[in-house]
Amino acid sequence: MGEDPNAIRADIEQTRAEMGDTVDALGYKTDVKSRARDRITDTKDRITGKVSDVTPDGRQVKRAAGVAQENPLGLALGGVAVGFIAGMLAPASRVEDEKLGPMADQVKDQLKETGQEAMERGKEVAQQAAETAKEAGQQHAEELKGSAQERAQTVSPR
Repeated sequence: MGEDPNAIRADIEQTRAEMGDTVDALGYKTDVKSRARDRITDTKDRITGKVSDVTPDGRQVKRAAGVAQENPLGLALGGVAVGFIAGMLAPASRVEDEKLGPMADQVKDQLKETGQEAMERGKEVAQQAAETAKEAGQQHAEELKGSAQERAQTVSPR
């Protein structure tokens, strides 16, 4: 005729627990501030992890310093090249124009061409990086969607 009171109490407790989970899930969905904070934290953690993967560690820095010490001529040539480019970007004086005019124009043209090539290569790298970031974002969105669906299934009443 009637059910066991202990079974009924257990059912009530189980229903209360499921309703509590449902209320918590609904509360989280309506708490935009917390969700945004969580998403920002997750994104920051993911980016920080990627940056730390790319950032050179102490060994790599020591190795680069060792290469510079082993090859001071290469380091000096690099410094001269940077100085030369900086000098080329500075405005020319009248005396320089008279003495170096045609040769300076030729060197400037070559530098412009090299700069154009470097800029195009930089654009390619930037596009590849943007594509990689887009793919990572889409993958993360799919993971979040799957996780939300799983959570919704475990929270929804049976």
